[in-house]
Amino acid sequence: MEKKPFVTLEKLKEITARYPTPFHLYDEKGIRENAARLKAAFAWNPGFKEYFAVKATPNPFILKIMKEYGFGTDCSSMTELMMSDACGFSGHDIMFSSNETPPEEFAFCAKLGGIINLDDITHIACVEETLGYIPETISCRYNPGGVFRMSNGIMDNPGDAKYGMTLPQITEAFKILKEKGAKHFGIHAFLASNTVTNEYYPMLAKVLFETAVRLQKETGVHVAFINLSGGIGIPYRPDQEPNDIMAIGEGVRQVYEEVLVPAGMGDVAIYTELGRFMLGPYGCLVTKAIHEKHTHKEYIGVDACAANLMRPAIYGAYHHITVMGKEDWPCDHKYDVVGSLCENNDKFAIDRMLPRIDMGDLLVIHDAGAHGFSMGYNYNGKLRSAEILLHENGDAEMIRRAETPKDYFATFDFCGVMKKYL
Repeated sequence: MEKKPFVTLEKLKEITARYPTPFHLYDEKGIRENAARLKAAFAWNPGFKEYFAVKATPNPFILKIMKEYGFGTDCSSMTELMMSDACGFSGHDIMFSSNETPPEEFAFCAKLGGIINLDDITHIACVEETLGYIPETISCRYNPGGVFRMSNGIMDNPGDAKYGMTLPQITEAFKILKEKGAKHFGIHAFLASNTVTNEYYPMLAKVLFETAVRLQKETGVHVAFINLSGGIGIPYRPDQEPNDIMAIGEGVRQVYEEVLVPAGMGDVAIYTELGRFMLGPYGCLVTKAIHEKHTHKEYIGVDACAANLMRPAIYGAYHHITVMGKEDWPCDHKYDVVGSLCENNDKFAIDRMLPRIDMGDLLVIHDAGAHGFSMGYNYNGKLRSAEILLHENGDAEMIRRAETPKDYFATFDFCGVMKKYL
């Protein structure tokens, strides 16, 4: 699959005339088209709802687009709950899937009317003590353990994950919760990350559907929804084929008809909580070449760094790079594309074949729309960059300004020592 930027050089020059690099740029048209495809893929299930994973791209402008499509939010912290509330999400439009949760966060979720997704059986007592009751609608996270395999060799290791309950634990949790007043139950699981295959969701669905049937028989609870969580990935590399969400939706439907319907559970709603799939390809990091270095290797220094996009540094993750205006040039130069952090892993690309890069060239680092800006940090005193939304009509709107030194120093509260810089 050829990787093409969703923005032209001409448009980028127009944007950079207003907003200095680096910045994260999002494609509204692509986001909306993808949201519509997801809805169509699961339209067969009347109760379907996507709970957008706020942690992937926590920006109110993005959340409001999600809201227009009837989606909810999947939150994992107090501030994500606050952002959801501020954007108009409430009640069962909020799913709270957290772990090692402070009691006050359970309380705030309950105040908003959100659905609490319990990560562990011991959290039942915490919720009851904090709220004084057990909500009528509640969910539990399931971890089957072991190793998860697929026919194409993709696998993950749920048994090593800190999340979720064992089968005996979730069975006991359902019994306890039912006894304490819960009436509508959900099951949630996440078994593999960033799968680029149409097999994963149907396989996960079968695991959860069979578990739901078993739990309903053994505990007598009403399973109201099954949350397939995330895990649908994106093709970061040009040689990868993207997932077909329509095929995935149909695969889940077939398993639904095979497992749930015969068990008399044809009213179960299907939920998803996609972040990377929803936003990843529809955001990029725009940066400028500012230095070149010729030592044991050829280096191109850019004005972005790992503080803007951590994935290559911490995971060794591949992100495709386009040198704007040179898309048709031969990739006959081998570079390490690096940032300015005092860390040797601050590299967006290693030994990458690219066109000749000249100082001032604009580089687009692809697939940074999810877990890009949100994973940023302030090491070396680096300031988080701006976020720009490219609207369908071609207008570019700043949806988060770049941080300033004043932001960085704002939490120092001792005798105004930094006052001269504010």
